[in-house]
Amino acid sequence: MMHLGGAESTLFFFGAPLSVVGALALLFARKAVHAAMGMALCMIMLGVFYIAEQAEFLGIIQIFVYSGAVMMLFLFVVMLVGVDSSDSLVETIRGQKAAGLLLSLALIALLVSGVSRATFASGKGLDAANAAQGGNVGGIAQLIFGRYVWAFEVTSALLITAAIGAMLLAHRERLTPKASQADWSRRRIREGVNVAGLPAPGVYAQHNAVDTPALLPDGSPSDLSINRVLKARGQVLGAGKQVAVSKEIETEAGDMSEANRGESK
Repeated sequence: MMHLGGAESTLFFFGAPLSVVGALALLFARKAVHAAMGMALCMIMLGVFYIAEQAEFLGIIQIFVYSGAVMMLFLFVVMLVGVDSSDSLVETIRGQKAAGLLLSLALIALLVSGVSRATFASGKGLDAANAAQGGNVGGIAQLIFGRYVWAFEVTSALLITAAIGAMLLAHRERLTPKASQADWSRRRIREGVNVAGLPAPGVYAQHNAVDTPALLPDGSPSDLSINRVLKARGQVLGAGKQVAVSKEIETEAGDMSEANRGESK
């Protein structure tokens, strides 16, 4: 039987909290990108644990497949759905929350009951378990392509079906022709709203970026140039901060007049 050494104990001591933090970030992170990074951290640490326990095949597959391919699928779904799409809080099916809570409690009770009655024999170690198959890779291949080949084939078919279903649900047919720039301009002129167009982010600001709103002549940010996602997250600086930043830039550039310097003081 293999016993943990000092290096492995130290690895688990520092790595286990990191994997738990990554799992909690996946559950409670408000931003999809932060949730994806938390999941990647958790999966990479699990792969490191597998390698430390001499399960090299599982460790490499954990890092390459789950931390690579699954993360790409996760980001692909984020791009399809959009980071600014909000979840609907309207309950379309009556009683679904209560039913979900009851089913969750039943599943937890079933898992606790099964784990409490489980019995485990004494461990043999990886050398004894993989002796007949010629190593860890051979043992895993014997289980995947031998005893559990149908289970893996059915699971792969279900995953492919789920991926195709998700793409079909995310795809939206265009009911009207796509409006061109000329169409938008004619609509603004007919409605008399924003005839000159919306102000672009970064106008009279420090950076020409979407996170830097356009500034009005008095230095306050223009609401028309603020991205709705940043506005919903509350990540837009207030007028006072914008004015202070603009005055600081003018001071560094030497463009501020003596009257404005006195006001800033």
